[in-house]
Amino acid sequence: MSSSSHRTFRAPGRVNLIGEHTDYNDGFVMPVAIGFSTWIKLFPSSERKIEIYSEDFNEQVVFDLDNPQTTACGHWSDYPIGVAAMFLRDGRDLRGARLVIKGEVPIGSGLSSSAALEVATAVALTANSNLEIDRVELAKLCQRAENEFVGARVGIMDQFVSLFGEANKALLLDCRSLEFGLLPLSNNTQLVICNTMVKHELASSAYNERRSQCEEGVAQLRSVIPRVEALRDVSSTQLEQHRQQLRDVIYRRCRHIVTENERVLAAGEALERNELSRFGKLMNESHQSLRDDYEVSCAELDLMVELAQGVEGVLGARMTGGGFGGCTVNLVERQQIDHFKSVVAAGYQRETGLTPEIYVCSAVKGAEEIVENVTGTIQV
Repeated sequence: MSSSSHRTFRAPGRVNLIGEHTDYNDGFVMPVAIGFSTWIKLFPSSERKIEIYSEDFNEQVVFDLDNPQTTACGHWSDYPIGVAAMFLRDGRDLRGARLVIKGEVPIGSGLSSSAALEVATAVALTANSNLEIDRVELAKLCQRAENEFVGARVGIMDQFVSLFGEANKALLLDCRSLEFGLLPLSNNTQLVICNTMVKHELASSAYNERRSQCEEGVAQLRSVIPRVEALRDVSSTQLEQHRQQLRDVIYRRCRHIVTENERVLAAGEALERNELSRFGKLMNESHQSLRDDYEVSCAELDLMVELAQGVEGVLGARMTGGGFGGCTVNLVERQQIDHFKSVVAAGYQRETGLTPEIYVCSAVKGAEEIVENVTGTIQV
């Protein structure tokens, strides 16, 4: 039976400013952790099981520590169970607990509700079992839960920024070395996320297809460019020199990844120098590449970006996340936020009949335990 005392943990979702589909190509990404989190209340238990209850779905599942589930079942619980299964697979002993989960990250929006759930589960189970695991290893464990248990071939970006995010900073991550830097976000602009309210069924199958196409490109280019392990090892100049080696569709997929990596590094320089108009231009170019070369956009995303780019005070706009629906991310001058929201919402509703959700976001700290005492709340 669970005790009445509990511990509280949170892990944020994320929005990716630039660097889409580069993470699983060993490339560069620039996400921020945002102020929508998955919250877990953990009640320690002496029983050899982990009870997992979702307030959002009003459902409970049980993970038996002595007879653990080893395959996914296409259910929300695959994410926390996958994390628990990875702990056991690594030979780490878990103590029993009851987890009560509440999510703020909009599901299916491309803001990484899955990674927030995985990371919140991981930090809660780590603390409950008195395990010593550094955050890089936790990020890898959560990624493996999604790769090996859930079956989605995602990169490490989402889990990493959910653990390492910082307030008012963007995180520039090298997905090969896992080295990262924190870059300042201007006080004069705000990140605004526009949810198209659509998610096309194509998303998951197309994601895996794009990954396979990138791997085909690497295999072809390796025969003419020595030491190519991933598309991050290929420059734009090299790609153009050897484009005849590639089928047209493979060439275009590779061109997106290669140029997107270059855009991320240029965007990092732009933030360092507070060159926000240059940063916004790179965001716009990223969307064009995702739409035309990588072909992971859709009519609703393109409309949302087009509407945003026509509003005064918008420095840049692009789709964010895997694609085929979900959200756009926009860099907007603070004084134009209200105008932006009204113009984009009205235009999108007029064209689609859908009412978008628009979130004004700040960059926040990554996963943490929330400690409550008599004087208030302390975050550790």
